[in-house]
Amino acid sequence: MKIHKGDTVVVLRGRDAGVTGKVIDVDQDNNKITVEGVNRVYKHVRPSQRNPQGGRLHKEMPIDASKVAVVCPKTGKPTRVGYRYLDDGTKERFAKKSGASLGSISPPRKRYANKG
Repeated sequence: MKIHKGDTVVVLRGRDAGVTGKVIDVDQDNNKITVEGVNRVYKHVRPSQRNPQGGRLHKEMPIDASKVAVVCPKTGKPTRVGYRYLDDGTKERFAKKSGASLGSISPPRKRYANKG
């Protein structure tokens, strides 16, 4: 999955379309991500020892990863994500629109280093 924990994403579809938030959790098996402040649900709880106030508790639920796009750090607009190898053999993610780096994802490997 090209979206990682800590990325800033914008929601493209659904009730929260247009909302920007940070990725809290990634579930690669089900292709779902949890975004801060998006797809919030409320649970009504009675007063108890653990929660003496009671009331409505809210939490974010996962949404499908295809419904969000990573925000480019350079332009601030939604973009697709690609992979590339740098001259020293380090693999990194980059924004397809601007070419800005989104961080490295593997250490340098001699096999992929530019021998030029």
